[in-house]
Amino acid sequence: MYDLLVVGAGPYGLSIAAHAAASGLSLRVVGRPMASWRDHMPSGMFLKSEPWASNLSDPEGKWRLEVYCAEQGTTARHGEPIPVDMFASYGLWFAQHAVPPVDERMVQSLHFCPGGFEAVLDDGETVRAKTVALAVGVIPFIEVPSALRSLPPAHVSHSSEHSDLDGFRGRDVTVVGGGQAALETAALLAEQGTRTRVLVRAPRLVWNGLPTPLERSAWRSVRSPQSGLGIGWRNWFYSERPAWFHRLPEAKRTHIAATALGPAGAWWVRDRVEPLIEVRLGQRITSAHESGGRVRLEMAGLGGEPATLETEHVIAATGFKATCDRLGLLAEDVRGGLAAVADGSPSVGRDFESSVPGLFLAGLTTASGFGPAMRFVLGATFTAGTLVRGVRRRLYSGVPGTRIPRPGSRARLAGTETVVRGQ
Repeated sequence: MYDLLVVGAGPYGLSIAAHAAASGLSLRVVGRPMASWRDHMPSGMFLKSEPWASNLSDPEGKWRLEVYCAEQGTTARHGEPIPVDMFASYGLWFAQHAVPPVDERMVQSLHFCPGGFEAVLDDGETVRAKTVALAVGVIPFIEVPSALRSLPPAHVSHSSEHSDLDGFRGRDVTVVGGGQAALETAALLAEQGTRTRVLVRAPRLVWNGLPTPLERSAWRSVRSPQSGLGIGWRNWFYSERPAWFHRLPEAKRTHIAATALGPAGAWWVRDRVEPLIEVRLGQRITSAHESGGRVRLEMAGLGGEPATLETEHVIAATGFKATCDRLGLLAEDVRGGLAAVADGSPSVGRDFESSVPGLFLAGLTTASGFGPAMRFVLGATFTAGTLVRGVRRRLYSGVPGTRIPRPGSRARLAGTETVVRGQ
């Protein structure tokens, strides 16, 4: 039985695995590395985050994005967006250097078993571990507006379902949403010859401005500090002090998680949208139905005025909602033990442990616990170190007879001997 099973091999899962490996825990990592970035984003997209805020985390900080870029003969500069393809390749490189070999099978279900948990993989094999870190990314939590859910897949999809958009060449597509995913998807569609429009519920689009220089005067830095989530003291607090955020009252935390850093387009996609793509603002879809092989959308404006639209396909770039009931891989008895906060997401303690002892959560599921940084790669650094310390505490206090290796000692890790480093 392993000390820790990491479910998911994206930025959070790989970062947790790197810290767990360095701490000497016996470890198994299961999942397709960087799957969301490789399988659910079309080529041609870019990261919205700055390169220096997009590092996966290892305890010594050796395997940073800039190191990977230097090895590839390229650069990761402030103000220059990183292609999604490059970031996915960086994650694979990180996995090769910083974590034990990743088992690319998928976990189908997670159950309780004596002494911990049992995961059933997609080929029927089982893996047992005393603790589990669930880092499943965002794909289990896709959110499609209720008015669109009755349409067949031929006529509606979520933006995360597309690894390429070639199938929409020469067609008529309506993108729903006002954030980066919607605007960049629309730009890519239009640039390949798809007749494209965007429907936005808000009365206007929000665009992020040009990045501020890293080198600024002391006065400007004090007045509006730089952070991985942008400039300003609020963004600095969200990105640099997740542990303090966790101490806020629950109602305050859930409100911030729902409203902070709302939908906005990156500065570098604005010129690809505004001159070329029809954007209909203040439009709420009230119903949708198939009509003659097309989709007929009924809409209401901000003042309630009705409107209709016909299109061939609707892409809902409407985000994700990480609620307990969408953690379908958890067996009913495990999922039933999860306490939820007001927005339906799992409640987590100070070290990312859920209300189910030994079950730790990471990424989007913890945004209401530790703040908006958990929606971005940036949050992986705080999560990995804090969560692994929590796993060690749980193993020490909750599993009789378990001995946790001390830093500097030698321990067995997935069949190999490793030196346990200090944390």
